[in-house]
Amino acid sequence: MIEVTNLTKQFGSRTALAGVSFRVGGGEIYAYLGPNGAGKTTTIRILTGLTRRDGGGVRLNGYDIEKNPLECKSQFGLVPQHTNLDADLSVEENLLIHGLLHHMERREITRKTGELLEYMEMSDRRQTVVKGLSGGLKRRLLIARALMHAPRVLFMDEPTVGLDPAIRRSIWGFIKKIRNDGATIFLTTHYIEEAEFLADRVAFLDVGKIVAEDTSANLMATIGQWAVDYLDDSRLQTSYFKSREEAGDYVLNRASGCTVRRVNLEDAFISMTGRKIS
Repeated sequence: MIEVTNLTKQFGSRTALAGVSFRVGGGEIYAYLGPNGAGKTTTIRILTGLTRRDGGGVRLNGYDIEKNPLECKSQFGLVPQHTNLDADLSVEENLLIHGLLHHMERREITRKTGELLEYMEMSDRRQTVVKGLSGGLKRRLLIARALMHAPRVLFMDEPTVGLDPAIRRSIWGFIKKIRNDGATIFLTTHYIEEAEFLADRVAFLDVGKIVAEDTSANLMATIGQWAVDYLDDSRLQTSYFKSREEAGDYVLNRASGCTVRRVNLEDAFISMTGRKIS
């Protein structure tokens, strides 16, 4: 559904993307992880036609993003990191405008609006002005708007940023439901547990290059299953182990202050790059 080949982008003397390649299959959730400045936003802007690439190829469902821009735009929906809803219009009016921009018929817009608001559990907010919504409801509306024209691909850039844990988890449920209904989802996030829970596959992006790509379980297994955090000369250090028993033996031979926990995706990223995702 998404095919990226040797994608490059330069901003003056800074290289944003240096030959990025990946494929995302239909009905897959693909998490694209990396620290600020790694090239995540640049990639999404190129994939959605907002920024022109310098080199390489990008195809969405077989269409080239620059040669067939209108066909590509009909294929995807975008959930941006920052809320860009019209705050002075109602929930229903925001969806209406999006439908009209995609040349949907009024009858279809009305049907789809009711369907999506029920889907996102917002039927009772149809006439609510957007500026009166909570942060969590605004994120739900952004997702509903992106789904309005029935896209095959959904780009989600930090979809739960700034939300409390309970609301984040409710959004995760909606994302899983959208994938189960057949959409392909391209996700960026700084929440490691979000990527671990949602993604079928994960790509680690660092300094404009993909340094690893696999399932969360396989990426974490490259360093072990258990981690021990401890202070060494006032600096937090981490050692990794294949079993809980090995981690326990290591703790017994150290001074107090150790923490034993499961390995996570950020551990795998740090071990490969020396940098943190968040």
